[in-house]
Amino acid sequence: MQLQQSDVKSELRREFRARRDSFIASLNRGEAEIAFSCLPSPLAQLCKPGKVVAGYIAIGSEADPSKLLAAAVERGCALALPHVTSKLSPMRFLQWQAGDPLESGPFGLSQPTADAPQVTPDVVLVPVVAFDANLMRLGQGAGHYDRALSVLGNSIAVGIAWSAQQADSLPLDPWDMPLDAVLTERSWISR
Repeated sequence: MQLQQSDVKSELRREFRARRDSFIASLNRGEAEIAFSCLPSPLAQLCKPGKVVAGYIAIGSEADPSKLLAAAVERGCALALPHVTSKLSPMRFLQWQAGDPLESGPFGLSQPTADAPQVTPDVVLVPVVAFDANLMRLGQGAGHYDRALSVLGNSIAVGIAWSAQQADSLPLDPWDMPLDAVLTERSWISR
């Protein structure tokens, strides 16, 4: 019996989440602390004063962009986080800064309160379940980032992932949006 594309992607999500969890468990405290602790120069060049950088609050073993976001603020950037109300509703990016209140959203998200101003990010740091050399991304499966990136136009999408999350290749659907780059704890990968 041949698996449908959605079943293949679901199985890959399970595999890469387990791979990510195992990788994180193998890191010593120092390695985990230094990972994603400063902006690599290609990302620093994108984080200019006045730009809006969207990030996310990491869940579980996701690569945590919080230090990257703090470094972007030091460079004069404003911040945003995604805000989701349901699986089918579009994701919005709402203004946020460290210390602003967060509320619980669907899928275990921590997100700005719904009354925060909506902004259009210049740079979007994107959580990743898996990625490949073509900079395609496997996400959580709801399609929020694919839909958001498809309408953001000039925004630069940078996947934030552990190196263990790189796949040889990923199955694609017509709506899947490529990333512009991926940052791992080891390298910057771009076109």
